[in-house]
Amino acid sequence: MDNVVKLAKSPARALPAAGEVVILGGGIMGTSIAYHLAESGVKNIVLIERHVLGSGSSAKPLGGVRATFSDPGNIRLGQRSLEAYERFGEKFRTDIGLRQVGYLFLCRNEAELLQVEDSTHIQNRLGGSSRMVSAEEAHRINPFLDPRALMAASYSPRDGFAQPSKVVQAYADAAQELGVTICQDTEVLDIDATGGAVRAVHTNRGSIRASTVICTAGAWSTRLGAMAGVHLPIEPVRRQIGMTPQGSTPLPTVPFTLDLSTTLYFHNYLNGMLLGISNQDQEPGFCREFDYQWLPAFNRAAEIVAPSLAHQELEVGWAGLYENTPDHNAMIGSSDTVDGFMYATGFSGHGFLQGPAVGELVRDMYLGRESFMDPEQFSAARFVGELSQVREVHII
Repeated sequence: MDNVVKLAKSPARALPAAGEVVILGGGIMGTSIAYHLAESGVKNIVLIERHVLGSGSSAKPLGGVRATFSDPGNIRLGQRSLEAYERFGEKFRTDIGLRQVGYLFLCRNEAELLQVEDSTHIQNRLGGSSRMVSAEEAHRINPFLDPRALMAASYSPRDGFAQPSKVVQAYADAAQELGVTICQDTEVLDIDATGGAVRAVHTNRGSIRASTVICTAGAWSTRLGAMAGVHLPIEPVRRQIGMTPQGSTPLPTVPFTLDLSTTLYFHNYLNGMLLGISNQDQEPGFCREFDYQWLPAFNRAAEIVAPSLAHQELEVGWAGLYENTPDHNAMIGSSDTVDGFMYATGFSGHGFLQGPAVGELVRDMYLGRESFMDPEQFSAARFVGELSQVREVHII
């Protein structure tokens, strides 16, 4: 099964002859950036989506929202976005299914414990609310856990999860109300960047002149960047999740729980559970067909940390792509070699939880004004040795 959630498809829009800003990719990044640019007064914005809005990595049924990271830049992106999600329903008049059940990162050895203690200090220094808890308290917070398998855990009660498809649709609707043109079923065939500057985008439905292109195409960004002569190193890797059958009554409400040793994770899904693991045996590639290749690894891990969740029957499943960069952190910036080429991609599984903040950040970069943080550390230049790569502990 490819996707559990599909966004409604709007009628095809004519491709304009020109755009002040052309955004490539209609997921959380593309729609957030389109909305934030339009809200700030930028005119003639065109968003191009190859298929349907949110049909790439943003199609997953539930996405985590958190500021629980070790890198200060990731923490700031997470905090800013979490604040936006808390206000989202009121601002956009839509229910995005936000449930702030918390995040629980499990530590099962001394190295993990020391790393998580350090990152918890950094989070709280930057305004977070996470704290270290004992194995016994972790079990009280999440009764599925076997405390004998744990040394400790970090708990961040403000974090949780929401529904990416609803966020994408809300951003898209609001952007269109502000004048953004959204063209679905429009595939980019080439980007004209002659003379070291963006000139036009050529698609299967014609060409559009543009002086600024923003690449937000996720796992497909390397190909689009190459069209303009910009290297965006991304490796697509399939990730899969499964949902247990729905019970007649709810299970105990637990945090979004992740085991750092194995990358096992789980949380509630209505009256069932959502289960997953970052399968280390998965070969890179664009396959998004669901299978059970990951399940033995999940069961082995669950037998240790959450025995009652091992060998569960699965009622439905989903497969999507992580867009992994070499250091598994985002690329946000402007090309040093091609004027007018910007990018926000390579989020390596963290795109949804950072989407609102990245929309603000890219808007401010485009307008040339100071933002809530300096994006330099996320520049793609770090992968050609011009900057240090980002080190992040809280990734799966």
